[in-house]
Amino acid sequence: MNIKIRKSIKQDSKEVIRLIKELADFEKLDPPDSKAIRNLIKDMYSKNSPVKVIVAETDGRLIGYAFYFYTYSTFLAKKTLYLEDVYVSSDYRKSGVGKMFFKELMKAAKKSKCGRMEWHVLDWNVNAIRFYKNLAAEELKEWKYFRMSL
Repeated sequence: MNIKIRKSIKQDSKEVIRLIKELADFEKLDPPDSKAIRNLIKDMYSKNSPVKVIVAETDGRLIGYAFYFYTYSTFLAKKTLYLEDVYVSSDYRKSGVGKMFFKELMKAAKKSKCGRMEWHVLDWNVNAIRFYKNLAAEELKEWKYFRMSL
C-alpha cells in the first residue's frame, strides 16, 4: 500500500469533511453543522489561519487527517505543537498511518523549534491510548482538562 502524508489543499475539503464526520460517528458526537463546515473549510485553507492540516492519501483517496496548531509554554519558553485531531479511517488502522502522521508532526515541531507536542484522548479509546504509549508518549495523570462553551 502506497501511503503519502502531505499538506492538505483546498481540493481536499470534501474528503476532509467526510473524515471529520467519520470521527464524529466513531466518538458518538454530532458532526459539524453546515455553518461549522463552512468555517472549517475557510480556516483550513486561509493563508493566515493558525490551524494546519495534513492528510494521509492512498490511491487518490484520503484515509486520514491531522489538525494541529501552536501554543506556547511559559516554563519551556518555547512553542508547543498542539494536536487537535488525528484520525485514520478504520480500514487503514494498524497499517502504519498513525506512525507516519506522528513522524510528520515531529518534523513540523522540530522545524518550528517546539519544546513538546501535546494532545488529548478520550478515556475509553484504549486502542489510541495503547498506540500513544507505544510511541513513548507520557500520560499526564495529574492534569485535568476544562472547557467553557461560549
